[in-house]
Amino acid sequence: MRYDAVLAETVGIQGADNDEIEAYAARPMDGGSRGGVLVIHHMPGYDRESKEIVRRFAVRGYNAICVNLYSREAPGAEPDDAAAAARANGGVPDARFVGDAAGAVRWLRALPTSNGKVGTIGYCSGGRQAFLTALELDIQGAVDCYGAFVVGTPPEGFPWRVQPLADRIAELRAPVLGLFGNEDSNPSPDQVDELEKLLQTHGKEYEFHRYDDAGHAFFAVDRPAYRVAAAIDGWQRVEAFFATHLSGKA
Repeated sequence: MRYDAVLAETVGIQGADNDEIEAYAARPMDGGSRGGVLVIHHMPGYDRESKEIVRRFAVRGYNAICVNLYSREAPGAEPDDAAAAARANGGVPDARFVGDAAGAVRWLRALPTSNGKVGTIGYCSGGRQAFLTALELDIQGAVDCYGAFVVGTPPEGFPWRVQPLADRIAELRAPVLGLFGNEDSNPSPDQVDELEKLLQTHGKEYEFHRYDDAGHAFFAVDRPAYRVAAAIDGWQRVEAFFATHLSGKA
């Protein structure tokens, strides 16, 4: 009989500027060697759904962690309140995010069951941040789930103040899987086309999948935006991508 116990818990890790920040981690308990996955939560915050995704990856055989990127704005607050506080400040600065993500990657690699390989996956704002990890960090793969403003600039008055990453595509250090809805406006199909052309121009390894009758947040099972067919196919693509890039030893 296969041993399938999973440990899930809140942990503290060292993030940007050596700050102690909250994170949620889950990992199989069978003692085998495995890759790690950094789950980057969406703009609504470090919520129940984000933690469910962490546990899903653990059940699939990965060490996984999600950092509370709003730890500093609203420590101990409910996800909605913390997200509102973060939006009021223009979102999470890129440099701080990268420092927090680097701390999570270190934490994953320090586990005794780590094989040294780490991938990232993010949703909504986290999709852009997953792409950013592929520019900034030593990782083996990044999954961008409908991340806005990898290309394109936020409109005036938008609560998330970030700059596009289009001029940095040549710096990409890891393969990227992109999953997008054709009914989305951020990113729009035209923006996805623009990003794909840039990746092709610079000879980067990538894989894009686009879904009809799907808009933003089509993975979110508790929201009206959920699209069953797109989400099922998307999860299959994610699992295949990580199986390819996170197996074996670094």
